[in-house]
Amino acid sequence: MKKRFYFGTNTKMYKTIKDTVEFVKSLQEATKDISREKITLFVIPSYTTLKDANETKDEELLMIGAQNMGWEEQGQFTGEISPLMLQEVGTDLVMIGHSERRHVLGETDEEENKKVLCALRHDFTTLLCVGETEEEKEYGISAETIRIQLKKGLYGVTKEMTKKLWVAYEPVWAIGVNGKPATKEYAEEIHIVIKETLKELFGEEGTEIPVLYGGSVNPENAVGLSKMEHIDGLFIGRSAWNADNFNKIIRDVLQESR
Repeated sequence: MKKRFYFGTNTKMYKTIKDTVEFVKSLQEATKDISREKITLFVIPSYTTLKDANETKDEELLMIGAQNMGWEEQGQFTGEISPLMLQEVGTDLVMIGHSERRHVLGETDEEENKKVLCALRHDFTTLLCVGETEEEKEYGISAETIRIQLKKGLYGVTKEMTKKLWVAYEPVWAIGVNGKPATKEYAEEIHIVIKETLKELFGEEGTEIPVLYGGSVNPENAVGLSKMEHIDGLFIGRSAWNADNFNKIIRDVLQESR
């Protein structure tokens, strides 16, 4: 069994405040008997729910994250949310560079880098998402693509900052309603590339950075993925949006890893 395993979900543009509060309460209740020395559990809901979600969370059981963040504390950035605003409502974690931010909303590696640095400087746990498109996979340049995203996205990050850094590998072709899950072997192959790159960038400190897999994780493939040596956690989509379903996936993984 790995020392600690990470389980999280991003509810995207789903769940109202009421839905989110109910989900957080139910998830905490269902999993409260699981030692948090074994797992780290997090939920990343929409901006409008963050205040209520943070007030509902038990800090011993759950982390609450934001789906995005501006890279300045304040300024003329209509529609953006600053790190100070996220701190004010008690947010623990910030996700940066999700595939939809990159490929639907056009964010660049350089923008993700500014956000990563800002989040780390404001002491957020910072989850950088990376992943290749289906076209890049077909061209056989998945590893190169991931390495570029990491090297650009983490440019200027110091070894000291890596204590609060997580990485999620989310192949673009595996995400969403029509996503095709990566095989556990393929996911492991890319996770090795990520781990090697992090070690290249940060030395031994890089080996301590958790690397999670996300992309059509479901009850059928979660256990297999979790058994891969270089996969430190699962970043689950719609299969985790029901607290009972999420709880079952967590318990199945823990049961099989004994």
